[in-house]
Amino acid sequence: MKALEAYLNQIVSFTNEEMEVFTSLFSVVELKKNEYLALEGEYATRLAFLSTGVIRAFYRNDKGVEYNKTFFFNQGFVGAYSSLVTGNINKINIQCLTPCTLFIADYSQITKLYHTHPKVERLARILAEYFFVSKEKREIELVMLDATKRYRIFQEEHPGLENLIQQYHIASYLGVSPTQLSRIRAKKQK
Repeated sequence: MKALEAYLNQIVSFTNEEMEVFTSLFSVVELKKNEYLALEGEYATRLAFLSTGVIRAFYRNDKGVEYNKTFFFNQGFVGAYSSLVTGNINKINIQCLTPCTLFIADYSQITKLYHTHPKVERLARILAEYFFVSKEKREIELVMLDATKRYRIFQEEHPGLENLIQQYHIASYLGVSPTQLSRIRAKKQK
């Protein structure tokens, strides 16, 4: 729980009482490699804080082809946000790529704190703003940059991650085939 508390204090200065109220909503959950935090077609109800491990969020088309949207491997919040916020059916899968330690809370219990604990609502706003900026940056990169530049940015923003996960996951994230990624990596090593 110390990791969660330290992370929260970097964003919003909670009093001890506020911290206790917020963190008391979370329980430690260990997920194994390949287990899911959220599945498409279900209603999301849980928000998680990733303490250790690597998680991917991905879409699957009607032919079963998977497209990696993002990876989580630094401490931070993970969830099927669109489903949590709208109450609609979830369209994204969130899967552990390694064993993971998470702190998980019921999202509705968090939102109930907004009225009595304004700093929790402030935390949610700041995190939403961060995710929006991150999503916009990623969309611009996919449209405006070639695969080599996207790979370089991936390496800068996710140092060491390519040593922890399969290369086809990285290729999917970059929007290239595994063969194209191999060529990019071979060029870089020359």
